[in-house]
Amino acid sequence: MVRSALERLIEADASNEPDEPPLADVANSSAQDLTYRDDNKETPGAPDPELPARLNTQRYAAVLEELVACGAKSVLDLGCGEGRLLRDLVKNSQFERIVGMDVSYKSLEIARKRLRFDAFDERQRARVDLLHGSLIYKDRRLQGFDAAAVVEVIEHLEPNRLESLAKVLFTQACPKHVVLTTPNKEYNSVWESLPAGQFRHADHRFEWTRAEFQAWGNRIAALYGYRVEYKGIGSEDPDRGTPTQLGVFHRD
Repeated sequence: MVRSALERLIEADASNEPDEPPLADVANSSAQDLTYRDDNKETPGAPDPELPARLNTQRYAAVLEELVACGAKSVLDLGCGEGRLLRDLVKNSQFERIVGMDVSYKSLEIARKRLRFDAFDERQRARVDLLHGSLIYKDRRLQGFDAAAVVEVIEHLEPNRLESLAKVLFTQACPKHVVLTTPNKEYNSVWESLPAGQFRHADHRFEWTRAEFQAWGNRIAALYGYRVEYKGIGSEDPDRGTPTQLGVFHRD
């Protein structure tokens, strides 16, 4: 019954997938399903009218651009959710090995359908894989990749689990490049429909200011032998920055 329902859902929205689900969809999702999923619901109201594309679309485009620029041929999408970034990676011939991992089996099933995984030929099956697993536990399957993408994931973790994530990502998986995004808490006040002090997503455990994110990123980079640069994604406010923060970690 679950598989049948998922297939109907995918067929209904495959041709015109929304960038942001209704708030009701977020509220009715379980915490397990939301963990490590891409944060489609980013703005509680309409997207910024000045943006040429929705924030979510810009975010994935920015991450893809960084992965292309660093010359990666093998990529991990950690917290791949329903396969939004994976679809873009598959279309780009630069990426010879692509693996998506998520803690939600249901999300992986949807990603498999949207990628048309069952229709892949032998070459594509050898190129693309989906893994069920958690980013806070050691996993040898994550080793040997040029780059890893961690898109809107860390804010779904309890703060006391961030150290576990960092150890798995930067010591065991240890890719040459890590592209990581998270919301910019300072930008929340731009949206009048978001009450003061409320997070953008029902499952967020925290949201960081730019200073907080950079303090964490600088400490992690120094601890694990990486250098890091910071960028913004989305329409920029002169005082509050951009809605999404981007950190790109490189290991020389």
